[in-house]
Amino acid sequence: MTSVSRCSSATIAADVATRRRSVLAAAAFVCLTALVPAAAQAPRVNADAQLSVDFLNRVNTYLELHKKLEATLPPFSAKPTPTEIDTHARALARLIAQARSSAAQGDLLTRDVRAYLRRQMNRALAGPDGAAIKASIREDNVGPVKVRINTRYPDAAPLSTMPPQILAELPKLPGDMEYHFIAERLILLDVHAQMVVDYMDDAVPK
Repeated sequence: MTSVSRCSSATIAADVATRRRSVLAAAAFVCLTALVPAAAQAPRVNADAQLSVDFLNRVNTYLELHKKLEATLPPFSAKPTPTEIDTHARALARLIAQARSSAAQGDLLTRDVRAYLRRQMNRALAGPDGAAIKASIREDNVGPVKVRINTRYPDAAPLSTMPPQILAELPKLPGDMEYHFIAERLILLDVHAQMVVDYMDDAVPK
C-alpha cells in the first residue's frame, strides 16, 4: 500500500471516529435533557415522603404510650355500657395527660409536617370538586371551639366529617387516631381517650 493510500485510510477512520463521537454526545445530551424535569421533581417528592414517614413515626410513638397506659386500666366487661366506656376513656385521658405533661403543640405536627399537610390538602382543593369540598368543610364545621393539647374533645361538640378527597391526600393514620376540623384547625384525635393529641392552626382553606 502506498503512503497516499495509508494517509487516506487514516483520514477516513479519523473522520468516522469523530462523527461517531458527535452522535454519541448528541444522544447523551438528549437523554440528559429528558431526565432534567424528573430529576428536578425528585427532591420535593422524596422530601414529602420523608415528612410523611417522620409524622407517622411520631404518631406511632404516641400510640405505644397509649397502649402501655391503657393496659394498666381494668378491662372492659363482656358487654360494656356507655357509662363504662366513658369512664374508661376519661381514665385513659388522665393517664396520658400525666405522662405527656410537657407535651406542646407541634410535637407531632411539626412545622415542616404542617406545611406538608397544607400542600396535600391544597392538592385536593385544586381539582374540579374544590369548591364543593370547601363548602362541605364549612357546613360540617363545629365552629370556634377552644382546644388544647392533652384535653378531652368537647362533649357538646359533634365530630366533623372529613371529606374523603382530603383524607385521600393525607397520611393514613392508625385506627386509634383520626383527623378532624375544628373551626380553622385540624386536630389529631385519640379516639379511645377522646383527647386532642395535637393540632395545627389555619388548616381550613379560605
